[in-house]
Amino acid sequence: MNRETTNRIRFVIEDLLPPILRDSSMFLWLAKRVWGDHISHLASFRERAPFLTAEEYADLYRNHPRVHEGTDNSAACIRRINSMIVGTSVCDVGCGTGALLTYIRAAHPELTRLVGVDFVVEDAAAIEGVEYVAAKIEDLPFADGEFDTVVCTHVIEHVLEYREAIAELRRIARKRLIIVVPRERESRYTFNPHFNFFAYTHSFLRAAHPVPEVYVCEDIGRDIFYSEDRPG
Repeated sequence: MNRETTNRIRFVIEDLLPPILRDSSMFLWLAKRVWGDHISHLASFRERAPFLTAEEYADLYRNHPRVHEGTDNSAACIRRINSMIVGTSVCDVGCGTGALLTYIRAAHPELTRLVGVDFVVEDAAAIEGVEYVAAKIEDLPFADGEFDTVVCTHVIEHVLEYREAIAELRRIARKRLIIVVPRERESRYTFNPHFNFFAYTHSFLRAAHPVPEVYVCEDIGRDIFYSEDRPG
């Protein structure tokens, strides 16, 4: 299933169903027919977020079924990301399978360094010319301004300390930072292990505070695309 298909499903579930139904035992019963008991595990996961151990956090992500083929990004978001790449070095934080790096490399043959970061790097495909690093987004093992462009898609919604994570992304980005998050509302039962929910573009701007002078924040098909130019 691609991102465009899941976005259409999300429109029905998130925008058309009223909250009284989304949070009901009837919705849970229906969701279990599709997702099994994992839907209950996800609800418990969010409720216990402040108390989870690192092992519990990693285990849920290892066992969470992959919904999208290759990448969580839509074709429109990939085009927008590629249009905003600057410089010759790119770091994709939360790279998953490494699929987005494949698209970036194809669109930008001039790049001399491509790095993918995830805390479960065994999920990443062995893409030639890409360096993979196992690390948490809150503590990235790179120097200040090490990469011209830093990309982080569909990660911030999963991170409890999201302001700390954004600060780390800004620290290692020399010229530009690009972030993509889903535009969604919180409910008790969802199909994703998300901690943070951004219903509007200005919701994410609050999360990204302080926002620099040069930035872009726009809605791209139920995803929020954010880009900022790093000062200096």
